[in-house]
Amino acid sequence: MRVRQRALASKFECPYCMTYNDIEIDFQNDIEQTQIVDCQICCQPIDIIVHNNEFGIQIEAKRDYD
Repeated sequence: MRVRQRALASKFECPYCMTYNDIEIDFQNDIEQTQIVDCQICCQPIDIIVHNNEFGIQIEAKRDYD
């Protein structure tokens, strides 16, 4: 029996303060979707896009105005 993974805990670096933040990725809903999350330290808005490519999960984090 094969079990499909629904969620993955991961980290990304804040583009403002360079602190690592925790994020949970839902494979059914978050892949290739844009989300806006606040940094857990400096509270700045961050645009997050989660990619699933041949290397695995990649989190793209950029400033809201980039």
